[in-house]
Amino acid sequence: MSPVDPADAVGPVDSASPAPCLVLVMVGTDHHPFDRLVEWVDDWADGRPDDGVRVLLQHGRTRAPRIVPGRDFMPRAELDALLAEAEVVVSHGGPSTIMESRRRGVVPIVVARTVKLGEHVDDHQQRFAAAMAARGLIRLAEDRETLHRLLDEAVAEPMLVDEGGEDSDTGESALRLGRLVEELMAGRRPPGSGRPGVRRRLAGFPRKVAG
Repeated sequence: MSPVDPADAVGPVDSASPAPCLVLVMVGTDHHPFDRLVEWVDDWADGRPDDGVRVLLQHGRTRAPRIVPGRDFMPRAELDALLAEAEVVVSHGGPSTIMESRRRGVVPIVVARTVKLGEHVDDHQQRFAAAMAARGLIRLAEDRETLHRLLDEAVAEPMLVDEGGEDSDTGESALRLGRLVEELMAGRRPPGSGRPGVRRRLAGFPRKVAG
């Protein structure tokens, strides 16, 4: 796969031909670098044939990719449009980003940030992603080879959320809990969520999710 201008990654296509698969990669907005994910995606794209797959990588404050088209940040409306179009989503381990992908009907591939590589302040993404993967709500990639395999599989056959399955209620409960944890870790307590309130809210989640 050759380097592509960012505009080509999301531009119009010939209406007579099927729309090419869009792979949307998001590292989020955290100020810590996430070079690992950018490098893994670049390596995957560099080894692929020109088969019409489009990749767009939102790299935030991490260095721009060398192979795939990249954007640091984008307006919310544009991101929503890309999420609606994407057949494959690769995400960091932030609950909000995972939730947005699933709400659009796509089970995301997740590479969680880790503190030992200076990618975050702690390992809450690692713990959350592991819990989500155990419930089949995401596809977790903990190394380069696994990410490349999952990307190949998803491009060949995108994995969609089973709207009528077990993951509807359990998934939403887990994601709400993860979002609450993310807010608290960032020091953004929801209104009225002092310690007793937080305990009451956590008590409302299924034991297997809150544990």
